[in-house]
Amino acid sequence: MGELLLGIDVGTYSSKGVLVTPAGEVLRSAVVEHGLELPEPGWAEHDADGVWWHDLVALCRKLLDGAPYRGTDVAGVAISAIGPCLLPLDAGGRPLRKGILYGVDTRATEEIAWLNERWGEDAIFAFSGMRLTSQAIGPKILWLRRREPEVWARTERLTTASSYLVYRLTGEHVIDRHTASHYMPLYDLAHHAWSSRYADGLVEPERLPRLAWSDEVAGTVTAAAAEETGLRAGTPVAVGAVDALSEAVSVGVVAPGDLMVMYGSTTFFILVLDAPQPNPVTWMTAGAFVGQHALAAGMSTTGALTRWFRDELARDLPEDTAYARLFAEAAEIEPGADGLLLLPYFSGERTPIDDPRARGVIAGLDLRHHRAHLFRAALEGVAYGIRHNLESFAAIGARVGRVVAVGGGAQGDTWLRIVSDVAGVTQEVPARTIGASLGDAFLAGLATGRVRRSDLSDWVGAARRIEPDPRLRERYDAGYAQYLELYEATRGIVHRLGAGRGDRS
Repeated sequence: MGELLLGIDVGTYSSKGVLVTPAGEVLRSAVVEHGLELPEPGWAEHDADGVWWHDLVALCRKLLDGAPYRGTDVAGVAISAIGPCLLPLDAGGRPLRKGILYGVDTRATEEIAWLNERWGEDAIFAFSGMRLTSQAIGPKILWLRRREPEVWARTERLTTASSYLVYRLTGEHVIDRHTASHYMPLYDLAHHAWSSRYADGLVEPERLPRLAWSDEVAGTVTAAAAEETGLRAGTPVAVGAVDALSEAVSVGVVAPGDLMVMYGSTTFFILVLDAPQPNPVTWMTAGAFVGQHALAAGMSTTGALTRWFRDELARDLPEDTAYARLFAEAAEIEPGADGLLLLPYFSGERTPIDDPRARGVIAGLDLRHHRAHLFRAALEGVAYGIRHNLESFAAIGARVGRVVAVGGGAQGDTWLRIVSDVAGVTQEVPARTIGASLGDAFLAGLATGRVRRSDLSDWVGAARRIEPDPRLRERYDAGYAQYLELYEATRGIVHRLGAGRGDRS
């Protein structure tokens, strides 16, 4: 058996893998890009085999091609993926439809209303530690039962993205407790167990994966999976995690009071707690490790908004330099984007407003404005949304000791400086922000005993700090107040516009 640790993360638009030594040295990395299917307004899907499994196999083959590393060099594997997702499997473990994605998929609003009416919104909140939103999987299970009965009739098991990949590798159906927390109202947060209390009309808990912690061993690579991936049969595979939790681990966000802000296709927040602090506007979940909890939150369209902007409004720029050019142009625009204000709700919004029918709004346009103004307004709009979430944490008394910025959006300074100025917070940016795949490798090390949790500081290394500019506080306070007011003023119009075009959200 080898000594190296393999981490693979499957994201919304791309997947990444790293091969790491137990000392934290990254030997190889690889990326595979893929698409996102949006078959209806408010829907978001991936093909489980064509995207999730395809990417895992492709990354294994790239990283373990024998020059110089191969499957026999790997001591352990851990996988993370977008989540929580919903994927029905037949009796043979084969997907019956495309995977329904996390909170950016807002198809189950009617089912949320029905469950709240049947069981009581307050009762569900008291049991699950959070209210039903587009992030919850219980309503999506009900949607599947109601809207696709022919699929439901053949469904033997339900799973999520990371759990499906672990199943394909090991034959074991297992899910980490953090992801399982979002399978509400089927997860008992107080006892960290599946519950049948609200399962009537949804699914029997026995058809869900078994529960475990992220740093436990789920199983070992089967001969069939070894043949496809190049891994050695018998290699231990950790339970793994949702991508945001692995990303938090990758940058040392593991102590109570640590907050990770993940600048990805969506923006995700994880605040580590040593005891639950449920509240109506964020998500209260289990943590990665025994005894820990996490206060989580998420915005729906952030990095995906910058990608849309590049693809639709910057087609004249070479793809490999488009982002650098856009961010450089935005940095030259004065704070406030010369009177532009943008609501970044292009795919609805999750926390703290929980409005799947929200959509993007650009206010203040005149003929002087050009592309750089619009891009600056998009970055500031996301920053206002981040501030909105941080203020929601403060409102319930959740202590934030430090803020760590990670993800693709944290690679440059422009966006980070805007967020620090808007929200008035100092952000730490680790020297390397490889992402969730590095956290996966560390989880693989924990599961196999190759590393200890105390080794994480050596893996993370030093961090630089982005401090807020106090001279901009008054300007951004005014912009933030207008941001909140703009949403309230336009919400009804935006909802009616969506209804007029047949938006099912």
